[in-house]
Amino acid sequence: MPQYKVPLREMRFVLHEVLRAEHHYRELGREDVNVELIDSVLEECARFAEDVVAPTNEAGDRIGVRRTDDGRVITPPGYIEAYRQFVSDGWAALCGPAEFGGQGLPESFGGPVGEMLVSANMSWKLYSGLTDSAVQCVDKHASDELRKLYLPKMISGVWSGTMCLTESHAGTDLGIMRTRAEPDAEGSYRVSGTKIFITSGEHDLVENIVHMVLAKLPDAPTGSRGISLFVVPKYLPDAEGRPGAANGVSCASVEHKLGIHGSATCVMNFDNSRGWLIGELNGGLKCMFTMMNHARLWVGLQGLAQCEAAYQASVAYARERRQGRNSGGGAAADPIIGHPDVRRMLLTQKALIEGGRVLTNLAGMQMDIALHHPDAAERERADGLLSILTPVVKGFVTDMSLECTSLAIQVHGGHGYVRETGVEQYFRDARITAIYEGANGIQALDLLGRKVLGSGGELARLLGGEIGSFCERHARSEELAEFVTRLTGLLKEWSEATESIAGRAARDPDEMGAAAMDYLQFTGYMCLAWCWAKCAAVAVSALHKGSGNANFYKGKLATARFYFTRLLPRAEAHLDALGAGAKTLMELPAGQFAS
Repeated sequence: MPQYKVPLREMRFVLHEVLRAEHHYRELGREDVNVELIDSVLEECARFAEDVVAPTNEAGDRIGVRRTDDGRVITPPGYIEAYRQFVSDGWAALCGPAEFGGQGLPESFGGPVGEMLVSANMSWKLYSGLTDSAVQCVDKHASDELRKLYLPKMISGVWSGTMCLTESHAGTDLGIMRTRAEPDAEGSYRVSGTKIFITSGEHDLVENIVHMVLAKLPDAPTGSRGISLFVVPKYLPDAEGRPGAANGVSCASVEHKLGIHGSATCVMNFDNSRGWLIGELNGGLKCMFTMMNHARLWVGLQGLAQCEAAYQASVAYARERRQGRNSGGGAAADPIIGHPDVRRMLLTQKALIEGGRVLTNLAGMQMDIALHHPDAAERERADGLLSILTPVVKGFVTDMSLECTSLAIQVHGGHGYVRETGVEQYFRDARITAIYEGANGIQALDLLGRKVLGSGGELARLLGGEIGSFCERHARSEELAEFVTRLTGLLKEWSEATESIAGRAARDPDEMGAAAMDYLQFTGYMCLAWCWAKCAAVAVSALHKGSGNANFYKGKLATARFYFTRLLPRAEAHLDALGAGAKTLMELPAGQFAS
């Protein structure tokens, strides 16, 4: 099995040099979050990820979870021990509000820490992943009484959280859900219904599981306007806040899946279960979006993390595997890393991963600003930028993960297709990231329909302004001209395409849906070009200053050139496709899709 090593040098480059994390936190009034603290957290988490979590990955995939006859779910060997250390070492509470026992570090801190733990074992990390999203939802929307009761236990990791949206007949169309909630005489509600695909719906790592459940009251308005959100615990807390009586929550079954075998994906039954309202009646979808948007960034990070683990495996194999002769080689067989096509596959992974790491961390920092910046205008600006970046991070980065993990298999050849090397697991695990928390087609519609067109182009102008400002600052740099000139032209094409789609969609609603996926891909490639141009600017400056490890910065420039010359041309294909119009998709009658 591949041995995952945390890419600390790469993470430090992104945080300290490209995104200037210390300056970022200082602007939020967090002078305590300095380079020394950041590096110490990264180093400690790296040891935990490599030494404690990563050894559980193989057994988790091979053995998977097991549901007992009485509905309990048993996690794979080593999961409980690793989780207990995760809690006792304080990793669960890292970004939790200090008011409720958390360490109070900014939300963006969860990015690099989460990447390490997901790369080490994605299935294991999923048990705590949605708890962080649920904490944000409860903290923002719940009553003080509920916050005091639930947040300390969830933040500490003693209790975990879930998100219960999907039903068998209603995937994305939440307005037709059947789960019902009726008020009782005790000021709470009785929730009944069945939810499917519930990540960590039942497991043995915690003493209580807190379900965030969407349901409808009998007299609720039709459609999504009538959805309310309830917190429904597996066990009802007693007077001291300890798990008490069972609450009619049960796991009917666990799914047998392509990947993430160590993660319990459950069908959950709620049978007259007591629940407490979060937010306002019929305002549940708005509350849940707090959780969903956080989770969508988290899923993008999962895709990135699987790419990194797969990339490390393919580089190690390419260095060791000898086959064929290089053009200048004299040996009977040379390492395949010298072959141009293997270089193409490795560089594709490297360029997408390192650019994606900048993008995901940049988005995380926008969340910090939106929540904590002292200036209201800055909070609003960051919230808008985060809003448009979220579907790009979730949609584009997870699509990228399928390419990168597939290339890792290809580098291994036939050895990648068999389970012995373990690399095929990364592709299987990554595949879900393009589906859950809103399939990527939904992310495309969200980006173009809700964010760009829905804001009257305001959010597109905000993102375009950020990229345009970078281009203007570096317009006179001869050493960056190969990047800035191309990025400037791409931004102009993107702006013109946005205006064109808006005009067509006003005349024909199908035009928006027809263009959405290509628009998402075009936007993703442009955003990664922006991120790589940022990296190139840092590298050029470092080389001018004579900073140590010149080869590292030269490598950044070489990878940036590869991205701009070999990968960025894909954006033009998406530009052509999104301009083709809805007719090319809609003119074929439905009956002609099968003979």
